[in-house]
Amino acid sequence: MDFLARLADALWTPWLLGLFLLTGLVYSAGSGLFQLFECRTWWRATAGSLLQRRGQKTGGLSPLQALATALASTMGTGSIAGVAAALTLGGPGAVFWMWVSALLGMMTSCGEKLLAVQYQRPGPDGRLRGGPMYYLRDGLRSPLLAACFCLACIPATLAGGNLIQSSSIASSLEAAFGLPRLPVGLVTALLAGLVMLGGLERIAAVSSALVPAMALLYLGSGCAVLLYHWDRIPGALGLIFSCALSPAAAAGGGAGWTVSAALRCGVARGVFTNEAGLGTSAMAHGAAQVDHPARQGMWGIFEVFLSTLLVCTVTALVILVSGVWNPAAPDALTGAPLTAAAFGSVLGRFGQGAVALSLLLFAFSSILGWSYYGEQCLEFLSGGRLLPVYRTVFLLCTLAGAVWSAQMIWQLVDLCNALMALPNLLALLCLAPQALSSLRAWRRDGRRKFLRSENGKNY
Repeated sequence: MDFLARLADALWTPWLLGLFLLTGLVYSAGSGLFQLFECRTWWRATAGSLLQRRGQKTGGLSPLQALATALASTMGTGSIAGVAAALTLGGPGAVFWMWVSALLGMMTSCGEKLLAVQYQRPGPDGRLRGGPMYYLRDGLRSPLLAACFCLACIPATLAGGNLIQSSSIASSLEAAFGLPRLPVGLVTALLAGLVMLGGLERIAAVSSALVPAMALLYLGSGCAVLLYHWDRIPGALGLIFSCALSPAAAAGGGAGWTVSAALRCGVARGVFTNEAGLGTSAMAHGAAQVDHPARQGMWGIFEVFLSTLLVCTVTALVILVSGVWNPAAPDALTGAPLTAAAFGSVLGRFGQGAVALSLLLFAFSSILGWSYYGEQCLEFLSGGRLLPVYRTVFLLCTLAGAVWSAQMIWQLVDLCNALMALPNLLALLCLAPQALSSLRAWRRDGRRKFLRSENGKNY
């Protein structure tokens, strides 16, 4: 595992970190900081449209179903355990770099979803397909890079999208309720298998039910803790900013944090929680049926805002204000147990139970979303002939993740994410002029029409 850790560090620092930030900067600057100056536009196009009635579509998902399916994978254990791990490894400064990564990643995500819809194709069953492999093959004219992305994505679905999620479910339920890990893994695999058999429609239906419930439960509990410790929030924010550029000075030199560690942990965990730049969630959005690719790009911006800037920020602040975070202690908590202890410091057993249940819902929905990504990549490579084999391996990994060491899996996750991101980021940079041109055209010619579509006539 030391070899995996060294290899992941060599890929992430500084090359891949810089490539993620560069891609987000290119899309942010090229769009005129759309995510900031046009926040009213993307907010009305996403959250503002949730109460509108939409007609039933055939051949694809609705934008909201695509978002729910994507959030099912992005709002996984990274939102709970990953943020706590980033605080332990990189210090509070990692939260600042997570914010920077998310702010830039909002436009990276917009570009991914826009291109996924622009190059979507009908599959053998008539359902729409889209994602990095399609814009790599048809937009960049590189079937080789498309195949490389799929070959990197398939093991990523087994590691970050399955093993780490199953491990977090098992460890959380063991800590909260004393449930043995192996039976938990068996039940998780059984439930995941039942949903996977129903295909994308069943995954989307389950995700559409789970995502709002788990978001309300987790954010509601977190906000209750923050309201109780509202007077400590300014101090926590000050610690985040002071540790971002001078972690050793801010921490008194005792924790061993560095700017490099804060930057790496913040960006890496940010990417894992919102998947902007990985290209995975673009496969869910690529199944959406919309009248313009930029419409789905707005949901890409909203996705990063919700999963990282909102959910992960609540996690980080709750940990910092609760008083249970003590990195200097020899037996200091980290990961999901740290988050559970922070919630429990105010809400007691209800808080710990809320974290355990939220983690279970987050992780289980993430397993469902990533299973779809793996199937899409395998279908692209083999035409779907190996799907039964993949599903069997995927469910076996769900069982194995329940009894594996989480630390070993995190190292494998970082490596898989790096190998998957490289071809996708290259495609995003090369296709940036095309994506930004499409966004500008939508803003210029179609935005007024889109904002008047609240009566549902245009969709």
